[in-house]
Amino acid sequence: MSDIIRRDPRAEWIARNRLHPLHAAMQPAQHSWMGPNGLIRKNPHGIGFIGPNGIKRIDRSGAQQGGATKRSAAVEVQLPLHQVAAPAFYISVVPDMVGGRLSSHDRDLLGLAHQLAGKDGAVLAVVFGEHKENAFATAGVDRLLVLEGDEFSGYAPEQRVQGLRAVDNQFSPRHWLLPDSRSGGGELGRRFAAALGERPATRVWQVKDQECIGRAGAGLQDLARPVARLILAAAECAEPVSETRHEALPVELSTAVARSLSRIEDLGAVAVDPAAIPMAEAEFIFSGGNGVKDWGLFHRTAEALGATEGASRVAVDDGFMARDRQVGASGTWVTARVYVAVGISGAIQHLQGIGACDKVVAINLDPGCDMIKRADLSVIGESAEILQALIDAVEAYRNEAKRDAA
Repeated sequence: MSDIIRRDPRAEWIARNRLHPLHAAMQPAQHSWMGPNGLIRKNPHGIGFIGPNGIKRIDRSGAQQGGATKRSAAVEVQLPLHQVAAPAFYISVVPDMVGGRLSSHDRDLLGLAHQLAGKDGAVLAVVFGEHKENAFATAGVDRLLVLEGDEFSGYAPEQRVQGLRAVDNQFSPRHWLLPDSRSGGGELGRRFAAALGERPATRVWQVKDQECIGRAGAGLQDLARPVARLILAAAECAEPVSETRHEALPVELSTAVARSLSRIEDLGAVAVDPAAIPMAEAEFIFSGGNGVKDWGLFHRTAEALGATEGASRVAVDDGFMARDRQVGASGTWVTARVYVAVGISGAIQHLQGIGACDKVVAINLDPGCDMIKRADLSVIGESAEILQALIDAVEAYRNEAKRDAA
């Protein structure tokens, strides 16, 4: 086991949220405090532990007083388990699963499904093909149905509609929820609605009082209608599930999915220059700031990683990057799945611009800067050494892959 101390963002968030049911358990025990006269007072009864015979013992190791003993890792938060043994009905969710993982849009959709399911219903997630997600339980999935097979891989909307119809025949969900996105959910939902002969509710951003409220009029107006059986929801349609664990029990179809004669041939992905991708559409952004001293090495690292380059306002003002590469409230708001910030301290405008990014990686010398606090993974050190190590690691991985292929 590594001795490196790692942060637990969930535990830190619970410790700050006074309304969370586990807030009290995450607070450190207070053994000393400052009295009214400015003197430090100690609680002699608060120091120690209960021994095996039920007698309280004094801890002389210094662990409870913050002594020289090794600091323990982050406390693991055990969320309460939500179980639905015999669901009265199902709420089916078909996430996009871009890159094989749940996106923030998918998690919002599962939060909306959890609201519609209540206590008696169960959330059924339908996933096509192999995936890399291991957090279905904390995202709010009660039942997990994985439709595997080569016929579902790639761009195969017709075959996926056949799979959804088989799920509909077996489980008869009360509602179908799909993300109204450009990643496939919007098109698949409309095709599925046409196959069922139903009118879907599109661009839904809120479900309240048995009504779906969706965007209309180029996003300037709201359109309310009764809750439809098939809902195509927009991002931030609900709060994602964060305070409960769910079983995510695997289920299977009782019958095989009928194969459809596909009229679409998937020729595979088209190689695109990362530099030509607009910042607002990029999924992997490698951004540099005032802490980058070797911009040539920065560009080589971004090219090796296949990432779209971005920059902070300071780097743009200094002329190291073009104005259209600026990330932040005064530049471009980005929604990347992975955002790497190199030498960026984290001004409030920059943090606002990356607020919708799924994973943030920070490389910085200052462990107390705001970007380190925002990051999901932090690397403290000189940026030049870390970037060169990244290039070496990528080259070693590619060389090994070539040897295995040969």
